[in-house]
Amino acid sequence: MLKLDRTDIRILHELQQHGRITNSKLADIVHLSPSPCLMRVKKLQEAGYITGYSATIDVAKLGPTITVFTEITLKSHRQNDFDRFQRHLTEVESCIECHLMSGGYDYLLKFVCSDVSAYQSIMEELSDSDVGIDKYFSFVVMKSPFVKQYLPLHQLFPLQN
Repeated sequence: MLKLDRTDIRILHELQQHGRITNSKLADIVHLSPSPCLMRVKKLQEAGYITGYSATIDVAKLGPTITVFTEITLKSHRQNDFDRFQRHLTEVESCIECHLMSGGYDYLLKFVCSDVSAYQSIMEELSDSDVGIDKYFSFVVMKSPFVKQYLPLHQLFPLQN
């Protein structure tokens, strides 16, 4: 496992916010020359810290959608019940996040759908299939004042180097 220093964290911080930044600009920001900066980026990729690059899409410009958070409780709590549910859920394109939770329910899911009836169809299919859902509660997002696409790496992993 690669031991990260402050410069590595800075590189990761910049890349998650500006994935298309040039290597020379990144090198300037993290106070390296371009060649060592590129070597560090390649090492971070090879070690699995950087898992890919993507574009952030403003979906509202494409058309209306709804976002729904859904709490799911399963009927049984054996490992194969969790595995079966998760395998099935990976096939549901509209489910963009799945979190196994502690507390009063088993999963918190995030769906992005074209409308309420599309979400309802997904939930009816999930309920009718043999994936072990006992009950679910849906929470439709009315407005998202902000959604951050990056993590506060400097706060999560403060390095003293």
